[in-house]
Amino acid sequence: MSADTPAATPPTLRQRRRAAATQEILEAAEGHIAEHGPHAMSLRAIARDLGMTVQALYHYFPNRDALVTALIAKAYDEVAEAVQEAVEVAGDDADVPRLVVAAEGYRRWAIAHPERFQLLYGAPLRDYAAPAEGPTTQAVRRMSAIFQAAMFDGFTREQLAAADTPPLSPSLQAFLGHLPPDGMGDLPPPATSLLLSGWGHLTGLVVLEVFGHTGFLGEHQEEIFRLSMRNLLADVHRRIPAAESAAETDV
Repeated sequence: MSADTPAATPPTLRQRRRAAATQEILEAAEGHIAEHGPHAMSLRAIARDLGMTVQALYHYFPNRDALVTALIAKAYDEVAEAVQEAVEVAGDDADVPRLVVAAEGYRRWAIAHPERFQLLYGAPLRDYAAPAEGPTTQAVRRMSAIFQAAMFDGFTREQLAAADTPPLSPSLQAFLGHLPPDGMGDLPPPATSLLLSGWGHLTGLVVLEVFGHTGFLGEHQEEIFRLSMRNLLADVHRRIPAAESAAETDV
């Protein structure tokens, strides 16, 4: 840290106590979800488990939606950390592509936390809508960036722009072109469509497994998932032209 950089002001005792209480409420809510499922979450029950009144809980989360938003953002952050850790541990293992490693880290987290995964990708909670450009949106973008890097690592923007995809309608191209630059908006539209298709395939397989629809595969579920992710990545990369071809197309 340079001499010109001001030292960060340490949190006050009041702020530390509030942060600790907020974390305790979130953990109690996660325990309630694990036991009863997301749709049975009750502020009154969570307050009772913590030995506090609902009115006291409102000092930290003014309503159910605020608590749900915090829980969803926390879950996204934790699954992103699990995915990032999986990629970092694997390092430069050439035998397993980074996208496959990332997808398997995502799958493992979902299997280990099925109720919290259901909060993210199960039936929407009644009357809940995530705030636009709120913490849940930022958390999703963080995870998207990890998969984006794993899927398109080594390709230039010109190659991604020349990807072989079905023609996109002008309205869809315009929409994709106006996505926020800190999310998928920094990708050419063809690459964005490939990323979204791949994400749907990946998440769909995990949803089927977490919700018990692929149990008939038994111990082979992990192998089937890895094969599917390898096939997905091979198909995506097959659609992206070599750098020379992309440069010729761009001329």
